[in-house]
Amino acid sequence: MPENTTEGAAGGTGADGPAQVLRPHAEDAFADELKALAAADDRPRPERWRLSPWAVATYLLGGTLPDGTVVTPKYVGPRRIVEVAVTTLATDRALLLLGVPGTAKTWVSEHLAAAVSGDSTLLVQGTAGTPEEAIRYGWNYAQLLAHGPSRDALVPSPVMRAMARGMTARVEELTRIPADVQDTLITVLSEKTLPIPELGQEVQAVRGFNLIATANDRDRGVNELSSALRRRFNTVVLPLPATPEEEVDIVSRRVDQIGRSLELPPAPEGTDEIRRVVTVFRELRDGVTTDGRTKLKSPSGTLSTAEAISVVTSGLALAAHFGDGVLRSGDVAAGILGAVIRDPAADRVVWQEYLETVVRERDGWKDFYRACREAGA
Repeated sequence: MPENTTEGAAGGTGADGPAQVLRPHAEDAFADELKALAAADDRPRPERWRLSPWAVATYLLGGTLPDGTVVTPKYVGPRRIVEVAVTTLATDRALLLLGVPGTAKTWVSEHLAAAVSGDSTLLVQGTAGTPEEAIRYGWNYAQLLAHGPSRDALVPSPVMRAMARGMTARVEELTRIPADVQDTLITVLSEKTLPIPELGQEVQAVRGFNLIATANDRDRGVNELSSALRRRFNTVVLPLPATPEEEVDIVSRRVDQIGRSLELPPAPEGTDEIRRVVTVFRELRDGVTTDGRTKLKSPSGTLSTAEAISVVTSGLALAAHFGDGVLRSGDVAAGILGAVIRDPAADRVVWQEYLETVVRERDGWKDFYRACREAGA
């Protein structure tokens, strides 16, 4: 694992004592669960895996171990999806997590890498400007100019380091990377080797190496994967939550985790507002009310579960710092407005129609209606 420049789990030391890490890596945040799973895991493990496939799936889905340790769910969804993803990593096929924005692709990718390799940091973040060097290797130009091409001058990418160590590499937002850079992965995934023509050498992947990529083909600014590259992956599609109850559970869990990391007070009375946010997002996303009686226009945004988590977390912060600590309609109204209205002209019309024809007439939603009207005034 890369050296952490902070002091242990607490972080660096300042004038007031240890500084808390804002977002620990999965292997650090859930170190106790991973340690308990490793101790209880007596099933066969693929070479260089920290846990067996069964234990990795248990880590993702949650459960109770024989010693009473409770493993919290990291992913709420169909068990078979997780089993297929874990099994793929135990073969020589790379894993592609595909889904619309906000379906926990990055979250699942990080926790899979943490459970399999104990290190989720071998990461390439895909953007429109990601260069080929981010996937292959780069050069220390001071060394290059002074001594010429050599292994000392070579700067390995996270993918190269994972190949050499037999670990799991991650490529986030693969479809945002330019197509010619994407195809750099073809040789890595098919031949399990990374040539270094400048040195006449190559890096061959050792057993345990695999790669997890995430992608979506619905958002703007994406580049289609070539058929040659897509064939190198086993694709697992992560769906949106199947039911409102499932989505409320996901939002509540993540808001609680984020709130604790930000030292926000818990919102014991905030379930009603979480359910309202989820209901609004699902109805506008699906284009129909929950009871199926009224068809709706959908806005341009995705209104994903991740956005619902963001809206509720922001509302909780508002309630904590500028209210009485109880999550109310006024705390989430502005966040909902910002999530729904991405196109100021078209989306505002969609929102106003939904507000007046659905929210206004819904029993028990008068306070929510007034808060949304005030937020949009």
